[in-house]
Amino acid sequence: MTDLSAFPITEKWPAQFPEWIQLYSLPTPNGVKVSIMLEEIGLPYEPHRVSFDTQDQMSPAFLSLSPNNKIPAILDPHGPGDKPLALFESGAILIYLADKSGQLLAQESAARYETLQWLMFQMGGIGPMFGQLGFFNRFAGKDYEDKRPRDRYVAESARLLKVLDERLQGRDWVMGERYTIADIAIFPWVRNLIGFYEAGHLVEINNFPNVLRVLERFLARPAVIRGLEIPKP
Repeated sequence: MTDLSAFPITEKWPAQFPEWIQLYSLPTPNGVKVSIMLEEIGLPYEPHRVSFDTQDQMSPAFLSLSPNNKIPAILDPHGPGDKPLALFESGAILIYLADKSGQLLAQESAARYETLQWLMFQMGGIGPMFGQLGFFNRFAGKDYEDKRPRDRYVAESARLLKVLDERLQGRDWVMGERYTIADIAIFPWVRNLIGFYEAGHLVEINNFPNVLRVLERFLARPAVIRGLEIPKP
């Protein structure tokens, strides 16, 4: 049996199945990227809920694995060379799991790098911008009398949706017929923007029919349906 005792995080979240990938997460747009990915590729994993309500993300145990105190993070007992590997940052985890499983990321270099550019489009653009818009529309920022900060993120979020909508014209997925980690990264954020953040009207989401079409297709996937609910409360 694999011994994970060298990792302090396992003291707070003991591994019932130490041979499986350990997932430390919450069902946020970034968190579900990894649970959806794991459901899609079929690797065995054990999810652990990192509760923001109790500040789990700031605990020494969690920081020992994810020093930036962000979910998700994983601990793979069978990493490269069959040695345990700890990873944080959702984009890095998606790439790692794609390479480990040989799924959802092309190996030929041109398609691989094109997929990675759309992953970075989400990491550097969609995630930060949609997140800021959510803050100003749903959370504390909604009480600011000055709406210029909110409107700045509305405009930039709409611009990013236009880029995505144009990319999806005539395509089933971001990369065409092939479903990839780019879709897994992007569409949880689109779902959150118009659902949890209640900002669909602000960005005039109906102006982006291709985005809505592919979002519906994404949300119908069985692995996505399961992954959106992991870790469970």
